[in-house]
Amino acid sequence: MAVTGDTTQVPAAVHRDPAEAAHAWWTIGPGEGEFRSEPLPVPADSEASVRTLWTGVSRGTEALVARGEVPASERDRMRAPFQGGDFPFPVKYGYLNVGRVEDGPAELTDRTVFALVPHQSRYVVPADALVLVPEGVPPRRAVLAGAVETAVNVLWDAAPLVGDRVVVVGAGMIGCAIARVARGIPGIGVTVVDVDPAKERLARGLGAEFLLAPPQPQRRPPEADVVIEASGSGAGLELALQLAPTDGEVIVASWYGSRPVPITLGADFHSRRLTIRSSQVGAVSSRRRSTRTTRDRLAVALRLLEDPAFDLLLGGTSSWRQLPEVTAALAAGTAGELCHTIDWSTA
Repeated sequence: MAVTGDTTQVPAAVHRDPAEAAHAWWTIGPGEGEFRSEPLPVPADSEASVRTLWTGVSRGTEALVARGEVPASERDRMRAPFQGGDFPFPVKYGYLNVGRVEDGPAELTDRTVFALVPHQSRYVVPADALVLVPEGVPPRRAVLAGAVETAVNVLWDAAPLVGDRVVVVGAGMIGCAIARVARGIPGIGVTVVDVDPAKERLARGLGAEFLLAPPQPQRRPPEADVVIEASGSGAGLELALQLAPTDGEVIVASWYGSRPVPITLGADFHSRRLTIRSSQVGAVSSRRRSTRTTRDRLAVALRLLEDPAFDLLLGGTSSWRQLPEVTAALAAGTAGELCHTIDWSTA
C-alpha cells in the first residue's frame, strides 16, 4: 500500500467540529468513502470515552468490505461489534482500535486499551468492551491483537502437540501470526509455504522455515503432522491437501467471501482419508468454548504481543486523512499483505 506518513492534501472533506465530535470513516461505495462527524455522548457510569491512537487494517476482511463483496448470507454474522450502517454500503467498519481512555472507570483512565471499534478518532463504549494493553506492548503493535487472536483460535482448532511438524500455507499476516504463535510450543517445527520468494526473510525472522510454492521435488516440506491453509486462494487449499498426511486434516483459516473455490476431491483425497475443517474467529474454538470466552482469548493474544518479533507483521503507516487512498487500494487489490496502520495522533 503506497501511502505512508502524513499528507498536506486532504482527499476527502473534513469539517471543523466541536471537541465532543469524532471523525469517523464510512465506506460508501466500491473503493470510496467519506469522513462523517459524529457527536459523542457523555459516558455513563458503566462507559468510557477513548481517544484513538492507532487503528489497523484487516486486509482480507476489509478488502471484501471495500469492494462490497460480503455475501448476503453472511452480512449478519460479519457485523463488527460497533459497526455503523449495513453491508454493502454505506458502512462504518473495522475492529482493530488502540486508544487511550480519557474518561471512565478509575482502573481504565489514562490506560491504553484495545477495542473492536471502527476507524474513528474518538468513541464512547461500555467499559467492559475494552481490554487493557499490557505495559510491555507498544500501542502500534497492539493493533495486531486481531491477527494474533485469530492465530490462537486456529491453533486451538488444529491442536498441535509437543514436537509436531506444522506446515502453514500462505505467508500473509494471519499465516505468519500462526507460525509465530506455533513456534512457542516446545519442540515444534514450523514451515511456511508461499508463492512469493520475498516472504522468506519474513518467515525466517519469525523463526519458521520457508519453502517456495509449489515445492520442488528436491525441496519439499518435512512430512507434516498439522497443515493449516491461510493463503486465501484455491491453489493454496489444493496445495495444503497435497501436503496433508494420510488420515490427516487441513485446517482452513482463509475466508473467501463470495468467491467460488474449486478443489480436487478426486485423486487420492478419499484413499488417504483426508479431512477439511474450517476455523473461524467469530466463535471460540469448540475445543475451548466451555472454558474460555472471546475476551479471554483476546487477553491471551495481547499478552503474546509482548514478543517484539511481531513487529515484522506491521506494514506501512498512513495518516487518518489518507483513508480514502487506503480504501481505494483495498478495493483495487493493491494493498500490502501486512498490517497497515492508521495514525490518529493529529485527529
